[in-house]
Amino acid sequence: MSSGHIAGRWPAEPSQLDEYQPPAVPRTPVALLAASTVAFPPFGIAAIWHARRAGTALSPRAERLHHAARSRLFAWYSFGAAFSIAVGALLVAIFVLNDFRFARDYFSIEHLADSLPRLIAAFWKNLLASVVAYATSLAWGLVLALGRGLPGPAAAPVRWLAVVYIDIFRGLPILLTILIVGYGLPLTGLPFVKDMDTFTAGVAAMTALYGAYLAEVFRSGIEGVHQSQTMAARSIGLSYVQTMRFVVLPQAVVTIAPPLLGWYISILKDTSLLSILGMLEAVNVARISVINQNNLSALTGVALCFLVVTIPLSRLTDYFLARRARRRAGG
Repeated sequence: MSSGHIAGRWPAEPSQLDEYQPPAVPRTPVALLAASTVAFPPFGIAAIWHARRAGTALSPRAERLHHAARSRLFAWYSFGAAFSIAVGALLVAIFVLNDFRFARDYFSIEHLADSLPRLIAAFWKNLLASVVAYATSLAWGLVLALGRGLPGPAAAPVRWLAVVYIDIFRGLPILLTILIVGYGLPLTGLPFVKDMDTFTAGVAAMTALYGAYLAEVFRSGIEGVHQSQTMAARSIGLSYVQTMRFVVLPQAVVTIAPPLLGWYISILKDTSLLSILGMLEAVNVARISVINQNNLSALTGVALCFLVVTIPLSRLTDYFLARRARRRAGG
């Protein structure tokens, strides 16, 4: 290949690559630096120092980019620190003002130690009611979801009944449902319901309502399974029931497991409403203790009982959601 041919392909003028200039190092706005210094001076001063280092033209570009990022980070840290200090000061003021009245009313160690054993014993009823109501709600919700998804014109009445039921109970408040089932059914004199105790009535009310909500959760999981899975199962001779049992439901349950765990937290919290039926669960016992002690520390005790269970479950739900997101991203 001749030199002239090469010269024709590579002109003498500079190429676009030679003219390329890297973008300028982003600078932290002056207003942000000033506001961060006022909000929390230690972090604000650190943000200004890194901003000055980022503006040094003689430093390598990678080092300037590092200082620019640190400058913005410290600037935002200052606002977080200022907010945390303000919240802490507000909490201290609430406890200290009015001669520590708030602390004595809600955090009296003497009254809390006196009522806590009774609260823990009563809280077991909340746990038992929530576990039973959750299990029955799962079963009832699955039945409703499968009934709503039955194929063919012959199953149209079943689908419509499932839709009407779900719409009605999703539109009712849980307290009203408890009153209708707990007070109303025993008054009808019908067999099997006229002699219901408060525990059974409360669990039945929560099952009726939460079954409707969980039916929609199951339906979303079933519809999330790709249609090709169902078509492949039916093509090899599986019936509709076998397809649901062996192909669709196992995949759907894996998808909706974190939301189902979150729904248990809601059921556990709503067991406190069963006190309206007269059941001596934790909230009802705490209310009685408040009246007897003329102090509100029992309410703090029952709140701690619920938080000991709900906070770990919430973190476990977040963990499952994050793990599922990582698996999807990796896939």
